[in-house]
Formats: sequence, structure tokens, C-alpha cells
Amino acid sequence: MKLEMKLKASKIPRKTVFEMVCLSNPKEIGCIEEFLQQINKKLRLDDGTMYRLLVSCTEAVNNAIIHGNKSAPDKSVAVRCTVEKKYLTIRVKDEGRGFDPEKLQDPREEKNLMKESGRGFFLIRSLMDSVKVKRLKSGSVVEMKIKLHKHR
Repeated sequence: MKLEMKLKASKIPRKTVFEMVCLSNPKEIGCIEEFLQQINKKLRLDDGTMYRLLVSCTEAVNNAIIHGNKSAPDKSVAVRCTVEKKYLTIRVKDEGRGFDPEKLQDPREEKNLMKESGRGFFLIRSLMDSVKVKRLKSGSVVEMKIKLHKHR
């Protein structure tokens, strides 16, 4: 597993940035869990927040690899987590053509219940406090935001 991970503090007070890049290969999906565990060592999040992060980020990276980059070995997925005040913003960037989240079908509809895919973005929306999709010239970004709850 090729994993590039940088844990660094930015110069802006009360703002910390964590970054990771992984290859666009479905076998690399485990890199996100390792990355989040490293972040959690610093932030000491409660179990519920960590669960929401793990599921949402895994889905976002999986979607970026499979749907965005089409599992192309020459492409990568970049993840940037920014901690500011009581929030964590996660940006998952791929090198694909992008998508319109409004065109995604509701996985709860009868016709979609037996489909093998189509639930990831729905899960992300239900677990995160806010989710935005941005199209770029060279890819797309899913930006997720969650309020941090730490162990006391």
C-alpha cells in the first residue's frame, strides 16, 4: 500500500491540517482508516464522531477511486482534513469528471433497494453535518464538515 501522509500544523492559530494521498486502486481503501487513526491520536475524538468520520471518509475515498478515477492506476486521491475551532472539514479530491449529487437516485426508493451500489453518498449526507461537491478543471472535490466531540 503506497501511502503518503503528512501531519502538520499550519501557521494560523487554532487550525491544524492533515493531508494524505493514496493511489487510485480499490485495494488502497484501507489507507483512509490508518490516516484517520493518526488524526484521532492527536484529536482524541469520541467513538461516535470517529465512527461517522470513518464511514463517511471511507465512502468518499471509495467513490473517488471507483467512480471518479475509474480505478486508473496513474491517478490518485488526495484527502485534506482541516481542524478549525470545533469543526473538522474533510476534502476528498479525485481526478475524475465530477458528478451532480442532485442526479443521484434515492437508495430508499423501491426500485433501488436491491442495487449493489448507490448508498455511499446517501450515507455521507446522513452522517456529516454538511456536504458539498465542487467540480474542478482537473477533478472534483467532496467537502464534508462535522462538529468535533472529544473524549473528556
